[in-house]
Amino acid sequence: MNPENYIKGRGAQHNNTNKFSEFSYETRDDFLEFCRIEGEDADSNKTQYLPIFPKTIVNKVTSPDIGMEYSMNPYQGCEHGCIYCYARNTHEFWGYSPGLDFERIILIKNDAPKLLEAKLKSKSWKAQTIVLSGNTDCYQPAEKRFKLTKACLELFLKYKHPVAIITKNALILRDLEVLKALAEDNLICVNISITSLSEETRRLLEPRTATIKKRLETIRILSENGIPVNAMLAPIIPGINSHEIMKLAKAVSENGAISFGFTVVRLNGAIGQIFTDWIQKTMPDSAAKVLHQIEECHGGTLNDSRFGIRSKGEGVIATQIHDLMRLAKRTYFKNKGDQPLNTELHEEYKNGQLTLF
Repeated sequence: MNPENYIKGRGAQHNNTNKFSEFSYETRDDFLEFCRIEGEDADSNKTQYLPIFPKTIVNKVTSPDIGMEYSMNPYQGCEHGCIYCYARNTHEFWGYSPGLDFERIILIKNDAPKLLEAKLKSKSWKAQTIVLSGNTDCYQPAEKRFKLTKACLELFLKYKHPVAIITKNALILRDLEVLKALAEDNLICVNISITSLSEETRRLLEPRTATIKKRLETIRILSENGIPVNAMLAPIIPGINSHEIMKLAKAVSENGAISFGFTVVRLNGAIGQIFTDWIQKTMPDSAAKVLHQIEECHGGTLNDSRFGIRSKGEGVIATQIHDLMRLAKRTYFKNKGDQPLNTELHEEYKNGQLTLF
């Protein structure tokens, strides 16, 4: 790693221009130049929490190759700082950079529980699994302070509604009792993301996430308490973690995961620029090789937006990854598998409540 100008504890190493508001970054540059002239601190590495007030919280997922129909995100932006995160691009819609702003300016939806309850009480709503963290991690560091995810889980339990969670933070164990209660009625599935068994790799790729040891321990504790866990071995990045596939599958299986999923990395939108800048600073000796192998998986570019192919990749390297995944499932997940969550209890709950009136 080249330590010069490296921002410790962050993934992105700069704030690239927001494509929707270039003027705002001209203004920002003028401000930073003023600070430099006046001798003031021009930039802060502290995280900011800003409240926002959306009108809805449950989103319909229209992409046909994403394994969810509805999602909700109590937070926008994510302090975990995963360098490859596709959600970075969404920060531009709020007027911020997908680079450092995504990690340092976290938007808080304080009304999330209220909006969720209104949705679950709606007569027109038919129960379907809602995924917490379809975009950003619902158990990122902000959750420890704001507890929006916990409040939402309590509502899912109250209304007997199915919910799935995607996270890479051991903070989820704080809510173990609520998760156990949901599991009793088959209303919960947890997806734990784990990309490497190397702490050095984890610190570079995902600087503010739980350690690998903590994540494996989280899978084990959830599984021991009857909560089904799917491991997300994602993304697989050729030249960085692709050699770990079999070891990763073995580790999550031994700790109780009932299934696993994976994606081949794609650097969509601004992520290509952010990732390229990052790898040239953190892995200069292997940067060209890794970028070239990613391009080989996507027809010569860092990103492929075609549905059904974009997260799978194609070509020789992608085929090798898929072959290893099939071997891993046969070897470590034989006779394992998940089951659909219960959608009937919510309808029974609503019907029972309506009879009271």
